[in-house]
Amino acid sequence: MKVSQVMTPNVVKISPEESVSVAARALAHYNIGALPVCGEDGRLCGVVTDRDLVTRCVASNRKPEQTKIREVMTGHVLSVRPDMDTSAAAHLMGRKQIRRLPVVDGGKLCGMISLGDLAKVEQTSYDAGDALAQISDNLSVRDERLLEEPNKNK
Repeated sequence: MKVSQVMTPNVVKISPEESVSVAARALAHYNIGALPVCGEDGRLCGVVTDRDLVTRCVASNRKPEQTKIREVMTGHVLSVRPDMDTSAAAHLMGRKQIRRLPVVDGGKLCGMISLGDLAKVEQTSYDAGDALAQISDNLSVRDERLLEEPNKNK
């Protein structure tokens, strides 16, 4: 099965020049966790997540209405092509600890694919579960390391 068969094609996106407050309202309104960031030409230039808004803006005492998306977004973003096999996309998500990926064709955003999209389809639900297991395993290993870090200094 191909990514184009599972992806969400009509994606809410945001400009890098918009404010963090506009992004936060869009995330809340559409009940989503990430927005692809696209230039005027439709080319993908980053992704901004709800976590980015909190950690890079709010927690840093920046004003959301005055902070631009370009200042808090993740600029280097992995993406997949619409003709990529869904199992390869799921494997990439698991390996890279990513729950959603932009789908890009010719440099332009044409959709998003998430673990949730993969889980909804019977043929790809096993791949989604496998990717989520990889992500969870890696998160627990990372959490264990964080807990061990304070003990190293004693």
